[in-house]
Amino acid sequence: MTQKPWHGIVVASTLPFTDDLSVDYDRFQQHVRYLADNGVDGITPNGSLGEYQVLTAKERARVVEAAVEAAPEGFSVIPGVGAYGSAESLRWTEQAQAAGADAVLALPPNSYRASDDEVVAHYREVAKAGLPIVAYNNPFDTRIDLTAELLSRVAEIDQVVAVKEFSGDIRRITSIQRLAPQIDVLSGADDNVFEATLLGAVGWIGGFSNALPQQCAKIYEYGTTGQVEKGRALYAHLQAAFFWDTTHQFVQAIKLAQDVAGGYGGPCRAPRGPLPDDVREQVVKDVEQALAATL
Repeated sequence: MTQKPWHGIVVASTLPFTDDLSVDYDRFQQHVRYLADNGVDGITPNGSLGEYQVLTAKERARVVEAAVEAAPEGFSVIPGVGAYGSAESLRWTEQAQAAGADAVLALPPNSYRASDDEVVAHYREVAKAGLPIVAYNNPFDTRIDLTAELLSRVAEIDQVVAVKEFSGDIRRITSIQRLAPQIDVLSGADDNVFEATLLGAVGWIGGFSNALPQQCAKIYEYGTTGQVEKGRALYAHLQAAFFWDTTHQFVQAIKLAQDVAGGYGGPCRAPRGPLPDDVREQVVKDVEQALAATL
């Protein structure tokens, strides 16, 4: 591996299910190899896009193992270890370590609106496993905002190496760089990835790279190399699709995008159901526009 495992494009992966909604591990491993062959650098299984909340413990563990088995040399695996309690997050981190993962993506506590001190204690607990930790700021799902000030405290934990920034506030990039310079900032929202990379984000844990890996690799290249005009021209084709990444129906939208792009997204487990017809039509239109972009 020529770069840090959390650098570059790490795909927050969807999880394929069969018609009876059992996990299709063979298809998942095919997806890992497809991503590796199409310009991205790693995968994050068991995140929100992977519907980890509706997996059994056995399924969740097997998903990590399957990702590691399928990943070619140099392709990173950074499982999500979000859980209701700190002890459970630590157990999933230990499981990821035993499976051969390179790092983990760790939310703050997501069952309880923890204080700043409790958030820091949570990450100290997860760090006991010894794996590198990418903190995940998703205040919409956790009701906890990892502000730059709070991250400056979390970043004092040796294992915390980066943050996936999903607040939607592009000003956070430079605030974190100023107050917590020892950790890397990763773009966490598809619909501001170009802006984030121009401001110095060194990685992107996103969703539409499941369906549009080559397009995502190109916009990431333009942003990280400062090719503003080329990036703006491509972004004009991509951003309408990318906006779906920050809606509450993002899992269904990104799985549909995979279908439109010629891959397999397939169904979701309940409580997520099919998209309404009008929403489905718009997602298809936006994804087809992205696919028509000249790379």
